[in-house]
Amino acid sequence: MGLRGRRRGSGLRRAPLGGSGALAAALAVFVAAGVVSTWPAIRDSRTHFLAEGLTGAPGSAAPGDHLQTVWQLWLPWHQLGRGAEPWIDPYSFQPEGDPRPNFAGWPFGLVFGPLESILGTVDAWNLFVLLGYLGAGGMTFLWLRSAGLGFGGSLVGGLAFALAPYRTTQAGAGHLLAWISMLLPLSLLAWERRWYWLAAASLISIPLSGQVHLALGAIPFFLLYAVARGGSRRWAAVSALGSVGAGLAVWALSIRGSIGDSRSFGQVERYSADFADFVSRDPRHGLEAFVLVGWLTPALALIGLVLHHRTRLAGVLGVAAIAPCILALGANLPGYEALWNAVPGLGATRVPGRLMPIACLGIAALAGLGTQRVMQHKQWLVAAVLLAVAVDLRYDVSAFRPTAADEGNRAYGALRDAPLGRTLELPVYAPDRQEASVYLYYAMQAPRDRPSGYSTVAPKETSRILRRLQSCPDARSLVELGVRFVVVHGPSNCPSPGRLLARDGPIASYQR
Repeated sequence: MGLRGRRRGSGLRRAPLGGSGALAAALAVFVAAGVVSTWPAIRDSRTHFLAEGLTGAPGSAAPGDHLQTVWQLWLPWHQLGRGAEPWIDPYSFQPEGDPRPNFAGWPFGLVFGPLESILGTVDAWNLFVLLGYLGAGGMTFLWLRSAGLGFGGSLVGGLAFALAPYRTTQAGAGHLLAWISMLLPLSLLAWERRWYWLAAASLISIPLSGQVHLALGAIPFFLLYAVARGGSRRWAAVSALGSVGAGLAVWALSIRGSIGDSRSFGQVERYSADFADFVSRDPRHGLEAFVLVGWLTPALALIGLVLHHRTRLAGVLGVAAIAPCILALGANLPGYEALWNAVPGLGATRVPGRLMPIACLGIAALAGLGTQRVMQHKQWLVAAVLLAVAVDLRYDVSAFRPTAADEGNRAYGALRDAPLGRTLELPVYAPDRQEASVYLYYAMQAPRDRPSGYSTVAPKETSRILRRLQSCPDARSLVELGVRFVVVHGPSNCPSPGRLLARDGPIASYQR
């Protein structure tokens, strides 16, 4: 096989990426992996979201974080279309707060926005899910090929990362972390090819997208990899410092002063994994503590680590595979609370497992190394190993279910054609309640200012106002907030807002 490193006084000897036919075959494997992973939910993908499968009100879109992600990815393209700043959300939590930055729209809003404008929201999201498998697997495959692995080992590594249970479960839950994780192998691929600007942009994009917890592990991992593989120390420093700066900007502009600014260690205890979670195919403690790494795939990774333990690359990948798994134990790890309080930025996190994409990538790459050595003179074993890895990572792990969409709602269609004015949906939910995600989705059908929204980093003033509105809002409160339209979702015990006369005129009501 021959992993190629940097020789003193010479540049990195890069392995060829392979012919177009081999690359096309690899990409076809990753698309097929996406279909298999989303089966059987994908059969309903023309009318339903590929998502977690929560239940909503009859005839209504079902709640879920996928709706928040859809909103965040749609917003930049929508803003560009109206000649406004693409990084701003001008609609949520108005007028109680200033328009807030929408960091999560970077960078994949550049992909999702055009898809949504052409295909519609449901088809665009479902295609975006499949593209996540193609991107994760493809970037990992190309990175491993550049690092010197053969076609078979790189293909196994790419498949293992694309189908990693943690990554696919996060995708099923609609968490942008699943897609942002592909920036990890992209940064390493760019470093191997000496495309330093792309390596820096990929690493900086991780915290800039709002995934600051992942960045806490991605930055030291990238630096360790850069030192081990050689290259420009100046660009390594630029990449790391730029990422730290991006993380600080996200904290200052989005997290500081929000409802997510102060976390308690009790929240960490709630979302911490235990040792059984690494081998259990059942999300025993909820999706956030689901950290399954498979059974066969870690065994292949261990073979790769043992057989290549003398190489720097295997050492770096071993650290990447093990350290996040240890930290995912969170409150179950002695000393983690002291670490949580001491490390800058870590105290603002509540889900220790958010570093697991790094472990998934390390395990996948080591599995590729192990496979390459085992089948060094038996290339016919590639198909068998691929099938075994796919079964190991897919067996009994069903992250996707058909999820109600209700695209093109008539009430919001009428609201879209109504005069300007703020909108309030009833019932009112706290800004961090997942039920509020439905209102974000419908806001895409009739964009306008609204006092509510869905975000774990909403302004603190928002919580106070929304708590007051959770009881039946009177006309005076609505007028003070500039609300002109109320959309009622389901039965309500409140008087019809349409019959409330405010000093500035009647308030229109729409029944979902």
